[in-house]
Amino acid sequence: MSENPEHPDSVKSPAVGQPPIRKMADPHRDAVAVEKGAGSERAAARRLASTGSSATKIKLEASAAGEDSEPMRPASRFPQLPSDEEIAAELDNAAPASDANEPARDDSGVFVEDSPTTMIQLRPPAEEVAKRQAAREKAANTKPVLTRVFQVLIAALYPIVLLVLSIRLVTTSVFLWIEYHRPGFPADSFGFSTEDRLTYGSYTVDYLLNLAPPRYLGDLVTPDGDPLFLAREVGHMADVKDVIVMAFLVGLVLAIVMVIGMMYLSKKSFGGIRRALFAGSIATLALIVGLGIFAVTGWEKFFTEFHKIFFADGTWTFYTNDTLIRLFPSQFWTDSGIFIGAFVLIVSSLTLAFTWPTKDRRQATVAAQRPGRRTA
Repeated sequence: MSENPEHPDSVKSPAVGQPPIRKMADPHRDAVAVEKGAGSERAAARRLASTGSSATKIKLEASAAGEDSEPMRPASRFPQLPSDEEIAAELDNAAPASDANEPARDDSGVFVEDSPTTMIQLRPPAEEVAKRQAAREKAANTKPVLTRVFQVLIAALYPIVLLVLSIRLVTTSVFLWIEYHRPGFPADSFGFSTEDRLTYGSYTVDYLLNLAPPRYLGDLVTPDGDPLFLAREVGHMADVKDVIVMAFLVGLVLAIVMVIGMMYLSKKSFGGIRRALFAGSIATLALIVGLGIFAVTGWEKFFTEFHKIFFADGTWTFYTNDTLIRLFPSQFWTDSGIFIGAFVLIVSSLTLAFTWPTKDRRQATVAAQRPGRRTA
C-alpha cells in the first residue's frame, strides 16, 4: 500500500524481507483526537435524548490509544456465476418435483384443484346419498296442486262448454233460415208459408235470448186477429227460456273458469293446456258417441226422456195444429240433434288431433322439466 502524505498515521510499505516500520505517535495530537471523540459521543447522546428514541443507539468507536482499524480491501475477484448448461441441468432435475405438485387435469384438460379441506371432508353413506337423490327427483317431478286442479277442471268442463256452444248455435235465426229452406224439410199442412215460419219462428228464438216477459209471445196475433200462441204454449216457452238462460249462464261461467285455468297453466305448466284439452277431448268423444248411439237407436225415447228431465209432465206435449208444432216439427228437432252431435264430434276430434302427444311434443315437455324451466 502506498503512503498517504496527508494522513498522519499512514504507513509506508516496507521493503521486501524487512519488518514493517510504524511512525511514532504524537501525544498532543492523540489527546486532541480523544477529546474530539468524547465531545462527539456527548453530542450524539444529547440528540438521542432530545428525540426520545430508546430503540436506536449509536455506538462510536474510537481508540483512546489512537489505534486505527485496518482499512477495507477490495475483493480480489468476483463470484463465479453458473453457466447456461448448469442452469438447464438444475431445471431438468427440478421438473419431476414440480409435476408432482401440479394440479391434476381431467379428461377435458381442465385443471382440477383439490380443496384445501379435502382430507377432512366426510362423504355420507351410499344409502343416504341414494335417499337424497330420490328426494330431489321426487321434488322435481312433483306438480303443484293447483296445476293438477286446473288440468282436471279444464278436462271436465270442456264437454259441457262445447255442448252449450252448440246449443247456442242452434238458437239463432240463421239456423232457422237454413232449416226452413233446406230441401226435404216438411211444409206446414195448415197454411204457414216459409216466410210465415221464418217470421214467427224468429219471434220465438228472440224471446229465448232477450229479457222480455211472456207477453212478448202472448201478444202476437195472426192476420185474422187470433192469438198466435195459446197460453199453455206461452207457458212452455217460458219454461224453455228459464232452462236456456240457465244453461247459457252456466256455460259462460265455466268458460271463464277454463280461460283462467289456461292462463295459469300457460305460466306455470309447460304443455299443461295441451294435456288438459287432450283429456277433455277424449271425454267429449266418449260422451257424444254414447249419446249418439242412444239417440239413433231410439230417438223418440231419447227426446221424451230429455224433456222429462227439465219439464213437468203434460206441459210440453201439444197437438199437431198448435203453433209450436207447426213451427218446430219433429224433423226440426232431429236436424238440431244431428247438428249438435256433428259439431261436438268435429270440434273434439280436431282438439284431439292438435293436442295428441307426439314424439316432438313429449321431448319438448321433457326438456322443459329441466332445471331453470317451468315444470308441469
